[in-house]
Amino acid sequence: MRVLLLGGGGREHALALGLAADPAVDQLIAAPGNPGVAAVAELRPVDPADPAAVAALAVETRADLVVIGPEAPLVAGVADAVRAKGIAAFGPSAEAARLEGSKTFAKDVMTAAGVPTARAYTCADAESTGRVLDEFGAPYVVKNDGLAAGKGVVVTDDRAAALRHAEECGRVVVEEYLAGPEVSLFVVTDGEAAVPLLPAQDFKRVGDGDTGPNTGGMGAYAPLPWAPSGLVDEVMRDVVHPTLAEMARRGTPFAGLLYVGLAITADGPRVIEFNARFGDPETQVVLALLETPLAGLLHAAATGTLAGHPPLRWRDGAAVTVVVAADGYPAAPRTGDVITGAEGPGIIHAGTRRDADGALRSAGGRVLCATATGADLPAARDAAYALVGGVELAGAHHRTDIASAAVDGRIAIPG
Repeated sequence: MRVLLLGGGGREHALALGLAADPAVDQLIAAPGNPGVAAVAELRPVDPADPAAVAALAVETRADLVVIGPEAPLVAGVADAVRAKGIAAFGPSAEAARLEGSKTFAKDVMTAAGVPTARAYTCADAESTGRVLDEFGAPYVVKNDGLAAGKGVVVTDDRAAALRHAEECGRVVVEEYLAGPEVSLFVVTDGEAAVPLLPAQDFKRVGDGDTGPNTGGMGAYAPLPWAPSGLVDEVMRDVVHPTLAEMARRGTPFAGLLYVGLAITADGPRVIEFNARFGDPETQVVLALLETPLAGLLHAAATGTLAGHPPLRWRDGAAVTVVVAADGYPAAPRTGDVITGAEGPGIIHAGTRRDADGALRSAGGRVLCATATGADLPAARDAAYALVGGVELAGAHHRTDIASAAVDGRIAIPG
């Protein structure tokens, strides 16, 4: 099988490692990729969000499967263009990708499908935003209605800050705050059959103790020792299958990766958001524990044969990833600094580039993800932080508390 992987971040490096390890994959091509991906794939230049260019590359490389990593190409219709060439694509159509591309659309689908979620209103001016903020009260939750690279959400007790964020975004969705620990659940689907992966938890805020502004994610771990028994079955029953049925009813079936972001509240799981692709950095820990060959699973979803795919197999133990971020991230990350200690196993490249002389340099806000597995969560956590300790990058910072509350048994579900 020849596989073309789109994207060049940490999620794509993790996907590339999983795809390259599948015995069915004869050739792996990544476009544009990154220095970490280059170790396991042939890199080709392309604009991932240009449907015509990606489709042409898929034809040129005689790809059997195109795996679309980031959200922008999906919303732009890359999967549609690839499928129009008769090539299997893992990723939803542009219409179905609106589940991520528009928070308002996602809320409409949830309401129609009876999915448990927070009350919300779409607002386009300061007057309506202020009125809804006052109705819901603090903490205030304000979300950019469109794509924002994982950084379009503000959760704050400061009403003025919530209004400022709304003004910067233009059109926003204001929601009730959902109290409870968060869970990320990836679901592979061909539009009808759906297969859940291991639940994970990520850490959005930049600082220890969940302080500071939201980021694209500062770390993650899996599995979740504190998660309620039957959580995945409940979410599949009450969220995933009703959502897939509603999308099919609208004539826009969702096939690909449905990311379900949840809060485990006193009233049970409630959906925070949907995404239309693998989440970053949760992908790093979930795929580190997946024993089932990845390309075969994604190909089954892309070709409508997921119902016949064998049950998934998982490795024992746990996985933890810790993001090493550039100086100034998330507000104004500094790039171009030399990185050392990033060549060994477990270091996932996110925002890196390699100079002509071979030097590895930072090229984004989230630079690396130190990812490790262990017999249990404490062992995996220790191993991940040992990897962080071997990386040298001027001004870099990372959270020191990834998975610590789970290890210490400090995560509680309200009520």
